[in-house]
Amino acid sequence: MQSLFIDAAQLPQAQARLVSVGPIMVMPCTDRALAERAVALACSRARADGLVLAVMDTQRQGFVSVLNQVFRASRSPWLGYMAQDAFAGRDWMALALEALKARSGGLLGFNDGKWHGQLASFGLASREWVQGVYGGDFFFPGYRSHFADSELTLVARQQGRYVYEPQSVLVEVDWTKDQSGVEPADRRLFKARATQGFGQRVSDPALIGLIG
Repeated sequence: MQSLFIDAAQLPQAQARLVSVGPIMVMPCTDRALAERAVALACSRARADGLVLAVMDTQRQGFVSVLNQVFRASRSPWLGYMAQDAFAGRDWMALALEALKARSGGLLGFNDGKWHGQLASFGLASREWVQGVYGGDFFFPGYRSHFADSELTLVARQQGRYVYEPQSVLVEVDWTKDQSGVEPADRRLFKARATQGFGQRVSDPALIGLIG
């Protein structure tokens, strides 16, 4: 995979550069040095054509907003998301693509070393599938940083389009993650949307109650 660093403010003018016949993996980031390290490893271990796009969120718009902007500005069969603290295993992208194609998946969850496949905290989606979930957005735009991946995972699981490939490793290396919190507003929104099935996209009570 190739790499590209861009500022989020430049996305509307960068559409010609955001085209790939393979997947585009988006990394919203605020720490350039950390992102460069993660991007270099991810590209070297992908064993697939495509683009790892690091988007510097200098205006602190948030993970969800950056992803949605890239989704609208880019063209590719698959679009995925990862963070600047991601550590890629060997063949991570090749294995993910093989699994998505073999199982007709809409959303794949990488082995992040944390959620045991229950949640695509780092994920790769078929653009065609995800376009049909929210229309012009990749994630539900009400979230800022958290729970958007949870909602999208539940929608994919409800539809039988979720794929987990344990050999496709993309681990989040955050030494303080278990002690840090999430955006309270995002949590409130997730709980509120859960009561009405995330816009009537999820009807299975077991799925709705899976993530608190």
